[in-house]
Amino acid sequence: MELYNSLIKETRELLDKGRPQVWPYRPGDVWKDIGTSELVLQKDAAFELGASGKGSANYVLFTSSSELVNEDRVLLYGPDLKDIRGDCDFARIVLLRVGVLEGDDEKVYRTLKDIEFAKYHVNLEGYMIRMSPETYREQVRVSKQALRRGINFRQVGSSYIKAYKQDENVLNATVIFVTAPGFDYKTMKETAKKANDVTGTLTHILEGLPTDCSVCALKGICDEVEGMKELHFGVGSKGTDKH
Repeated sequence: MELYNSLIKETRELLDKGRPQVWPYRPGDVWKDIGTSELVLQKDAAFELGASGKGSANYVLFTSSSELVNEDRVLLYGPDLKDIRGDCDFARIVLLRVGVLEGDDEKVYRTLKDIEFAKYHVNLEGYMIRMSPETYREQVRVSKQALRRGINFRQVGSSYIKAYKQDENVLNATVIFVTAPGFDYKTMKETAKKANDVTGTLTHILEGLPTDCSVCALKGICDEVEGMKELHFGVGSKGTDKH
């Protein structure tokens, strides 16, 4: 699973300007999960991460490379929840190392989506998440009560890691939070779209895609993502490679 490696490297370059807080994952360092999404009313909220008008991005990247992802940990670029004083920019980026995924592209696609959907199984007390798959944004309303009880990103990130590692295909998980101003949230959103496009192409590779780039709907993503052309022409291709 190397298709996302270039996007992982791009993400690291975007974050190079900052120095994160880093916490190793410990299964006990999780925030209370209430099993269903909690409604946090605006009057009960301390602030909103990724609020309207603020930068926001959310995406998951996969790899099989232990050089890129080799441990379970939480990273935070910017202030922790207790130090945030108002609505702010926000990104949540997840890097997952997976084992060898067997089967055709449709099966691999379904496996990746099943892993990704683990994020919908994280329902933390006082931490209301609103996702927008169409715009690759994530907004989080944090309750005043949760702050008083000590919620922090180490616990939130550990809760996500615990959810992802329920899937036997996930070997390591790194959860990255970004709350600091000055980061390129616009490019993060663009990377999120690329990641979504990469995953989506897996369902189309076996459908007899054209081998002439001038008429291929996947030309843009093939040009940008390392390994996509090889996958395209390595499966069921009968035409001439004109990429």
